[in-house]
Amino acid sequence: MNTVDFASMDAQGQATLVAGLGVSGVSARDVLEAAGHRVVTVDERKPEATYASFDAVPWDTIGLVVSSPVFRPTSPFIVTAQEKGIPVISEVELAWLLRADNQKTGRPAPWIGITGTNGKTSTTEMVSAILTAARLKAPAVGNIGVPVSRAAVDASNDALAVELSSFQMHFTDSLELDCAAITNLADDHLDWHGGFANYAHDKAKVYRGVKRVLVYNADDENVTRLAHEASPADGCVRIGFTLGEPAEGQIGIRDGWVCDRSALRSEQAHENLVRVSEFRHLTEPDGTVYPHLLADALCAYALARGMGVNSFTAVQALKEFAPGGHRIQLIATAHRADGTIRFVDDSKATNAHAAKASLSSYPDKSVVWIAGGLAKGARFEDLVRDQAHTIKAAVIIGADTTPMTDAFAASAPDIPVTVIDPEPRDTVMARAVEAAGALAQAGDVVLMAPACASMDQFVSYADRGDKFASAAKDWVAAHGA
Repeated sequence: MNTVDFASMDAQGQATLVAGLGVSGVSARDVLEAAGHRVVTVDERKPEATYASFDAVPWDTIGLVVSSPVFRPTSPFIVTAQEKGIPVISEVELAWLLRADNQKTGRPAPWIGITGTNGKTSTTEMVSAILTAARLKAPAVGNIGVPVSRAAVDASNDALAVELSSFQMHFTDSLELDCAAITNLADDHLDWHGGFANYAHDKAKVYRGVKRVLVYNADDENVTRLAHEASPADGCVRIGFTLGEPAEGQIGIRDGWVCDRSALRSEQAHENLVRVSEFRHLTEPDGTVYPHLLADALCAYALARGMGVNSFTAVQALKEFAPGGHRIQLIATAHRADGTIRFVDDSKATNAHAAKASLSSYPDKSVVWIAGGLAKGARFEDLVRDQAHTIKAAVIIGADTTPMTDAFAASAPDIPVTVIDPEPRDTVMARAVEAAGALAQAGDVVLMAPACASMDQFVSYADRGDKFASAAKDWVAAHGA
């Protein structure tokens, strides 16, 4: 692990090179300049960058590189920097190094770090909501919201709920979080990391030296292993969360109740905290619970308890919490004489693991599934086979529809599949919704949970979700009663 000595760099006139002027890169540049450090930037697409090409970088004047998550570890400029002994860090690492003292305590605000393949955003937002209910200024930052480097130098923040991606964690080594969690682990971004072992290794960094609570998904074999292999600080409490009945030291579900058997539970407190049905924003209209959102709530509860928030405040905040945009969000409802057709946006389901969690929330043969996009090298045969009982029909989008159509041909050839022509791109979602609506009947759900990234046809998963919402509302206006 390379160390960063800003005082020495400043004395020698060395600059920090910020590579990539996206949201996190701009924030990194700004906080470095505000701290009085010399900064140069490189971005081949941004005219405001100091250098328009990596070939133009004068490496003998560079003492540190802050790299955007878009650049793989094998990128030539990263290899060059490392060969020259120049530290390469993430914006998250920079934020940790530059964090300000809180104006009330005189110490840096504690960080609660959440990573995992899926559920990071919901869990981070839940933690922020609970801490806010406990009268702390604790924004959700990092991979969502305000860049973590900007939030870390804001002395008014009492705590930070930080969503951490595997890309960010790769070049992050100094974190010693107050509370940390891994929500789950499944194959994702393997092309970037070079395999699952590397991906898991980068995720596991959140557990290094964690001080108060180490929270892990007890239903996930890989996460459980990493949790027990971790080396937290002395006195740190491990808490597992499970959708089954919890063992001693865990939080889980027993007889319809959220049950706390963790080491943080007061001896005087009852183990049963709240009925699952009281989490009204995490369920279907008939009361059916979305399992993955319930798991996120259990994880957030454990993290908040680790921060000292009392059980009552944490539970009340979770009762009121509603998931953010593009996460199992009911967009529109078409009312028919014999029932309704619902349109649900889960554009945030950008991999097979997330799509499975979404699909499994619905009854058998009730889902017209809009799927496809940028597959990132993934295959979907197992997903389709596992969820064939839920899927009534499928509508496939994407510049390359082959991964999805191959999966249905191999794993569920009896399910009707409609393929949407990728051109013209600006009408892709409208045509997909029209096709899905024609296949849906009363009681069905048109679910857009693509299991793929969005960048082949949309600006982002949010843009994809927004276009789905617009098309769904237009369809209901034209066809609903």
